[in-house]
Amino acid sequence: MSGTAEREPPTDGVANLHLDEVTGERVSKSELKKRQKQRETERKKAEKAAAAPPKQAPKKKEGEVDESELNPNQYFEIRSGRVNKLRQTRDPNPYPHKFQVNTDLSDFVTKYDALKPGEHKKDVEVRVAGRVYVKRASGSKLVFYDIRSSGVKVQIMCQSQEAKGDVPFEAQHEPLRRGDIIGIIGYPGRTAPKNRPNEGELSVFAHQVVLLTPCLHQIPSEHYGLQDVETRFRQRYLDLITNNKSRDILITRSKIVRFIRNYFDNAGFIEVETPMMNTIAGGATAKPFVTHINEYDANLFMRVAPELYLKMLVVGGIEKVYELGKQFRNEGADLTHNPEFTTCEFYEAYADVYDVMDRTEELVSGMAKHVTGGYVTKFHTKDGEEYEVNWEAPWKRIDMIPALEEATGEKFPPGDQLHTAETNEFFKKVLKKVNVECPPPLTNARMLDKLVGEFIEEKCINPTFITGHPQMMSPLAKYHREQPGICERFEAFVCKKEIVNAYTELNDPFDQRLRFEEQARQKDQGDEEAQLIDENFCTSLEFGLPPTGGWGMGVDRMCMFLTDNYTIREVLAFPFMKEEKAAVKEPFAAEVVGIKPQEAEDLPRP
Repeated sequence: MSGTAEREPPTDGVANLHLDEVTGERVSKSELKKRQKQRETERKKAEKAAAAPPKQAPKKKEGEVDESELNPNQYFEIRSGRVNKLRQTRDPNPYPHKFQVNTDLSDFVTKYDALKPGEHKKDVEVRVAGRVYVKRASGSKLVFYDIRSSGVKVQIMCQSQEAKGDVPFEAQHEPLRRGDIIGIIGYPGRTAPKNRPNEGELSVFAHQVVLLTPCLHQIPSEHYGLQDVETRFRQRYLDLITNNKSRDILITRSKIVRFIRNYFDNAGFIEVETPMMNTIAGGATAKPFVTHINEYDANLFMRVAPELYLKMLVVGGIEKVYELGKQFRNEGADLTHNPEFTTCEFYEAYADVYDVMDRTEELVSGMAKHVTGGYVTKFHTKDGEEYEVNWEAPWKRIDMIPALEEATGEKFPPGDQLHTAETNEFFKKVLKKVNVECPPPLTNARMLDKLVGEFIEEKCINPTFITGHPQMMSPLAKYHREQPGICERFEAFVCKKEIVNAYTELNDPFDQRLRFEEQARQKDQGDEEAQLIDENFCTSLEFGLPPTGGWGMGVDRMCMFLTDNYTIREVLAFPFMKEEKAAVKEPFAAEVVGIKPQEAEDLPRP
């Protein structure tokens, strides 16, 4: 209401509050004492800091440089010079002959992982070795390393009071850098940080650290790793040093190869090795590499497949035989092809294509479960498309010709007419109708294969058998027992790519010669992949090849699918790379430090 006097502020409780002269606030007596005590503590702390002498940056030794500011070439030159000096003084020898390791890092982690923070086993001597990934110092008396070996990381804790041996503590650690391989003698324990007493790290508490092999180059940081794809494949050793994933892929590949070998060994097969060079490139329709043997002044072909040799062994009585090995095909390189690649082929007497189908499902399904832990895996394409693949048997089966008829809306000629000139014109018409291009030469087999790739293979995500191949596409397969012009063959596809090719083997020497002559005719038409007549193989059939099932699998491609890599280069230890033409040749370490090559002994010329 207007005209009334202003109200007085409440006074209840004010008498119990005290003025904080710093902030101007009125607070309780206990709160004021708390603030005053905190301010006194901060004042004394500030006085002590002001009275202390200013901290000085650690003095650098004469000629010492800040290595973090060096570019890779500068680092390489300086490190090469220092290591060469160690080579001359042997103080220490940077390349000792031997360091006795008594504990693998993976065994160390397994055995001592149960140690509690602050617990040590000083009575146990461990001798471990590995590559340095992290080096960090806390003053001059404490140094930490993170080393790796066999894919396992372990911390090394080095304290001056724990150092033993003839070499002083500082001299042990001054020469060491990231990337070096070192040996450590010490004991197991777990640290107990003061600020995190329950988070101690399993470590080797070092008595002695020894340089075993210096790394002359800077290695990529653990945070960023090695990202450049070209460098990763050209310098695979550096890729393996910095990327655990690359190492894991090669380990998985080893498991796959071992599983295949164990499967066939346990099934009673004999593993053999057949020639890599042949006078005739037979066993597959592929363009071969040509080499030359000086002794006989003759050209030879690097093998495209071991098939003919393996079947000759079956003729000779080795009735269950297999080979794991390299093949060479001069057909370019892309995401799924490398000029040299690994296959497994087996041949089993008294088996046919249906027995081989069963064995394929058993082997590949078992392999997927053994390697990945289950039957369902994921695969990602280059474009980021994700496929979920179920490897469990039984697999889907597609009959080639009926499937193509459904896809194209055309009635195909009978199987025994698929090789004719009339059918050649039919295929050209179908290709035009469905707008599919086939590169020349336009043979019946190539055009049909193109249609299969376009309309059938594209639907094969889960493992699928494609059957019903015409005889003209399969010069080494036996004719179908019920369908004229068709042979008993299948191809297995996964994620639209072939992984297996198999058939009931042709063992009729009369029919085999006719098939080879048809291949020769295709070669005359310009098909460089067609096979020539192998007279020695034809002769072997005349001695009698028992009814036989044969099979070939691409090992690299299986590795791609089971490790989820869309490029074959990821699953090869050293993939083929086009020659690198560097603008300027980088010097080697010996050239950097001025080491001259020894003069060769002057031998008399012949």
